[in-house]
Amino acid sequence: MFRNYIKIALRNLWKDRTFTALNIIGLTAAFGVAFLLSMYALFELSVDKFHENVGSIYQVYTTSQIPEGSESSDANPIPFAPTLKSEIPGVEKITRYATGGPLITYKEKTLSIGSAWADPDFFDIFTFPVLEGNKINPIERSTVALTEETAKIIFGSENAFGKTITLQRNNEAAPYTVSAILKDFPEASSLRFGAIFNFQDLPDSFYKDNKDRWDAHNHPVYLKLAANITPEKFEKSTRPFSNLHFADDITTAKRDGAKPNADGQFQQIHLLPFTDVSFADLQVANVKVSKTLQYLILSIALLILFIASVNFINMSIAKGAQRLREIGMRKTLGASKSQLFFQFWGESILVFIVSVMFATLLSFLLLDTFQTLFRTKASFNLIATPTIIFGFIISLLMITLIAGGYPAYLMSKLGTLQSLKGKLEVTGRNRVRNALIVVQFGIAILLISGTLVLQEQLDYMRNKDLGFNKEQVIAFPLKTKKDRKQLMQLIRDELSDKPNIVSVTAADNILGLGKDGTNSTSAMGFEYKGREVETNLLFVDYDYPQTLDIPIIKGRSFNREYATDSLSVVINESMVKEFGEKDPLNIKFVLDDSIQYSVIGVVKDFNFQGMDKSIQPLSFFMNSKKPLYQAYVKVAPVNLVKSYDVVKAAWNKLEPDTEFLGSFLDANIDRTLQKERMMTTMISSASILAILLSCIGLFAISLLVVSQRKKEIGIRKVVGASVSTITVLLTKNFLKLVGIAFLIATPIAWYATSQWLQNYVYRIDLNIWIFLAAGAIALVIAVLTISFRTIQAALKNPVESLKTE
Repeated sequence: MFRNYIKIALRNLWKDRTFTALNIIGLTAAFGVAFLLSMYALFELSVDKFHENVGSIYQVYTTSQIPEGSESSDANPIPFAPTLKSEIPGVEKITRYATGGPLITYKEKTLSIGSAWADPDFFDIFTFPVLEGNKINPIERSTVALTEETAKIIFGSENAFGKTITLQRNNEAAPYTVSAILKDFPEASSLRFGAIFNFQDLPDSFYKDNKDRWDAHNHPVYLKLAANITPEKFEKSTRPFSNLHFADDITTAKRDGAKPNADGQFQQIHLLPFTDVSFADLQVANVKVSKTLQYLILSIALLILFIASVNFINMSIAKGAQRLREIGMRKTLGASKSQLFFQFWGESILVFIVSVMFATLLSFLLLDTFQTLFRTKASFNLIATPTIIFGFIISLLMITLIAGGYPAYLMSKLGTLQSLKGKLEVTGRNRVRNALIVVQFGIAILLISGTLVLQEQLDYMRNKDLGFNKEQVIAFPLKTKKDRKQLMQLIRDELSDKPNIVSVTAADNILGLGKDGTNSTSAMGFEYKGREVETNLLFVDYDYPQTLDIPIIKGRSFNREYATDSLSVVINESMVKEFGEKDPLNIKFVLDDSIQYSVIGVVKDFNFQGMDKSIQPLSFFMNSKKPLYQAYVKVAPVNLVKSYDVVKAAWNKLEPDTEFLGSFLDANIDRTLQKERMMTTMISSASILAILLSCIGLFAISLLVVSQRKKEIGIRKVVGASVSTITVLLTKNFLKLVGIAFLIATPIAWYATSQWLQNYVYRIDLNIWIFLAAGAIALVIAVLTISFRTIQAALKNPVESLKTE
């Protein structure tokens, strides 16, 4: 019996292979895209879950009360972690963590390696297996642990263990012994480095100069809680710790009019589960974990599958209308309802099986392109856990049962006489059909609206005035064994007589990307007139505002003719407000208990941290002891490629052993919008697919309607109805459904996009035309889809429509 069902199903599918092909193409596209989107979202949601005891690992952050409310930060003072471990019960392990890209030299080879600095507890907290070497403490002082990949890059085929490399530290070549080789990290790791050193081996300007300071916040801290300690219990136990060690900050907050939080605290230490760190913004007042993007992508995948399933249902019913006499004959010859049900359902199952097979092949063929387009390492093998595989199989079975079973049920329950007459009376079910069309186009309009809003926001962020000129500026990191200040002077001298070179400068911060590409900056608090003020720090070279066209609104910038400028500071407008002085050029303040600085100039506020952050107080310093990490060369707006080559040639002359890593600043800043571009591409692609699938379904419904009303069309033509009249008659009901979909989808789209825009400090204002445009796009596509079949029916000879068998 089963074999006979399969044989008949294959015969019927092949008999109308055009219809079958349309079904398979639609389902293949939907399943293929859904597979890729689900893979991406599930991979993102699996980040960092590979660590053993990950449920006990947390990142520390602090919430401080300020007059405006509260602010949070994951940057901590150097003494914070060891003091916390010694004074607070329940801290089983704790580590400080910092990153950078130092130059590492072995023999004649010099490379810039992404590196980290951490405390020995790091390897007791995180699961990064040691393959060879010191498994107890891989990062003792003056030693380094390398990943397998990095060891091969530096040493080639040589055994790296026990070898010595040199690292530029405090402007000197410091030797480090390779103490361990680490297994390469899983792709789902948020912590990534090629080499890791002891935290105390950081440059003196970072570690030694700040090791006893509680007002210099510059690195994150991770800890592992003891099994009997909950995060809530730990946070409560740290309140006396905060009151003691942040007493100066608390005193200042009280003086400035800050109010305590609900627990009566002015400083509160919090814990964030490590698996949530990748989804949290720790630089905002109220830290929230948001996995909206990942769940949005999963939702889009499900919506696409829903649209494809609805299409399949509608197309199966439309096809069934052409097989009514076959159903009637089978019933006359004794076929039962269950036999007819399994016959039609078997055809659906075959279509779904073939579609899933093609979709799997399609998703694997598109995987490399998908990974490149969305800059992800996600792949199917990384998420192929038993739970996900089981859920995937159950989902496919449910979709097949519902989408294939409903048309089969509808066809099997038709009466014999009704079938033999060739009439498919589904009037009572038109409400279901119409509802499905409304939902389909509602989803499509929702996605189109989202795409238009995303594109508007992206264009706004691209074109927004950042407060500095990012055009015609070549940026490159100062990876060197030399003293960076000396190198900068050599670069300036080398470029001084070159055409189209306007100015040269440097800083310790990468504009829009922080110190190390992670939006991190240095901040400092100090006392001014009996109260605490806070500022972000930026150590710069001469000509920094001039090179980046940052307007100086009061005073002046640093000048080589003034020897006292090493004790001067230039501040932004927000820092003027922080000081609270009417004349900022009279401001003098003391740092390090003895050194007095004077404000010599004020620059206009500019976005130095990125578009996702509001502008904060900032102070420029000139300090010969502080290293400069990033150089900027302003060039004339002519022949940019040639100017780039000139800068590259100057670098290669001065640093022949170190690769030039230059790029244009506008491109660098544009790359910070990667997330927005990815979302726009993903949702716009889903919108296109959704509207195409909806049109296929609409086309199938139009076939069914024309089939049901063909005699009515013939009669109307006989009595003189024109082609346009008949076309409007057949089309208007569908257009009403698209209109209803627009009315339902638009408020939802408005609310969803307005909520999403709240994540941005700088955002567009929603305009009704965006949603009207989305509705118009859906309407035009629907009209074109329906008109093809309705005009064809209206042009048909009425004799063919009216004849009966």
